[in-house]
Order: sequence, then structure tokens, then C-alpha cells
Amino acid sequence: MTTALNPKEAVGERYSLESMRHAQQMTWKAIDEIARVIAPGMRESEAQLRGKQILSELDMDRIWHPLLIRFGANTLKTFKQRSDGDPVLGENDIFFIDMGVVWQGHEGDAGTTFTTGSDPQMNDCASAARILFDQVERFWRSERVCGVALYDFAAAQAQSMGWKLNLDIKGHRVSDFPHAIYRGGDLGDLAEYPNTGLWILEIQIAHPDRPFGAFHEDLLI
Repeated sequence: MTTALNPKEAVGERYSLESMRHAQQMTWKAIDEIARVIAPGMRESEAQLRGKQILSELDMDRIWHPLLIRFGANTLKTFKQRSDGDPVLGENDIFFIDMGVVWQGHEGDAGTTFTTGSDPQMNDCASAARILFDQVERFWRSERVCGVALYDFAAAQAQSMGWKLNLDIKGHRVSDFPHAIYRGGDLGDLAEYPNTGLWILEIQIAHPDRPFGAFHEDLLI
């Protein structure tokens, strides 16, 4: 095993940034393909099943964290929380896809939010999660701050945009599978500058009044 700049960024002997990029690209391809088959009238459980079928068709190595597809009010749920019921996606609704899949022995992890119909606040919420992610990613690139400062910045930006940032979601390590043996902890608790290709930045926001939110995550690279 080799070690990066600090023990929390340790990786395995197989690790390569090129393979991390490949895993990232394949994960986004899978998200796009799954999103195209999700439509109003579908139950959350049906979307999950179809998503797993698509992942199998794309010749993944394996799933390393469960495929999550959340509809409506379930978009407020964190990764560890179960969905409430088995909702049907509406004509004017919101949903997100979150997946962690191994490709070429490396962990892909990405997610984003989609809407159906024309509810302006839902559309704004989905867009805001992506915009906020981009703002935080640019801050990471330009300021080279630690993970704690990164999420402090994210919380302040979300508030200025009129959304509530869920600080129970703070990002995490990835690498060659399995990253869990390296004990990296959460990005939002990291006291050092997070290096490229090793950390997932997660953004989850909630509408200030209505029961829905949005999610966006990707590899810092």
C-alpha cells in the first residue's frame, strides 16, 4: 500500500488517477441512461430495479454502495435514511439518482437531481444544487482550503442563495476498491487540503418551506 500526503489519503497499490477518471465517466454515463427511463407514473422501487438492470448492462465490476433513487419528499432523505413508502413520480415532480459503482477496480460515485414537468421551484432547486457544487468546487481549486473550510463556505453560499444545506452530508473518500480500509472520514471534517481524485464533494439542499430538496455529488478532480 502507498500513502499520499497524509494517512487519510492512503490508497492501494492498484490506484491510478486515470482509472478514477474512467470510473467517474462511466458513473455519469449510467446516471444519464437511468434518468432517461424514469418517467411520471413510475414507482420509486421500479426505478431502482430498472437502474440495477442498466448497471448490469453496462458491465460494472460491482456495486460498492446501494443505488439510491429518491422521488418527491424522499429527496430530503440522507443516504442512511430509508425512503418513506414507495411513491409514484408525478407529472410535476423531482427526483435524484445517487450511485456508487466499481469500474476497473476503482470507485465511481456521483449523483444529481432531475425534474418532471414545470414546477419552477423544483426546477430552481435542482439547478441550485449543481450551481452550488460548482461554486464550492471552484473554491477548492482556487483557495486550496481544508475540508472543514470547504463545507463552511458551502453552508454560507447555500444560505445566501436561499436554500438550506444539509451538513449531515459532508462528502467522503474514494479510491481503488475498497476505500473503507483507509479510514479517510468525511471530507467536511478533513483538516487538510483534499487532494485530487480522492474525495467526493456532496451537496444536498432543501427548499426552505416545501417538502423537497436536491442532491449533487462528484469527484474533486
